[in-house]
Amino acid sequence: MFNIQSKPPIYDPEAVQPMRDELRFVGFEEATTPSKVDEVLSQKDDKSVLVFLNSVCGCAAGCARPAVASALQHNVIPEKLLTVFAGQDRDAVDLLRSKYLPNLAPSSPMMAIFRNGAPVYVLNRYQIEGREASDIAQDLKAAFETFCTKAGPSITAEKYAELVHTIACGSKIQLNKN
Repeated sequence: MFNIQSKPPIYDPEAVQPMRDELRFVGFEEATTPSKVDEVLSQKDDKSVLVFLNSVCGCAAGCARPAVASALQHNVIPEKLLTVFAGQDRDAVDLLRSKYLPNLAPSSPMMAIFRNGAPVYVLNRYQIEGREASDIAQDLKAAFETFCTKAGPSITAEKYAELVHTIACGSKIQLNKN
């Protein structure tokens, strides 16, 4: 399917693909369009959905993505995993922020657990920056135990051992030429 966006990606899509792949590797589904965000978050099935608002910033690479990947090795995890990418999936991010997180200041990276289209747990950038990935993962595991019911982990321990984290900072990533 061809995705026409009203706002083109800020960074070269090929340059950020490893950051997308890191989350897909541990079980996330991408929402690159507003309709995909709506499709998943408008469900009223009482299932937990973890939304990871990905980013090219250093705290996403150094702690947020490693933390969520580690937390998904827990014995209780969200029923669904969805990711949108700030600065890339711009229309999808705009809808997520305006419709599903209207009372929160924009934050990326950011993680939120939703039930029936409403956030029940939010971890903003200010709660991520300057912290160790292991500490953030512990916060997520506690939230999973409170709000989620699916048996984990999201991938086998053997597959998790193959995960390579993408460590890159937005200032070093090529801007989109289009």
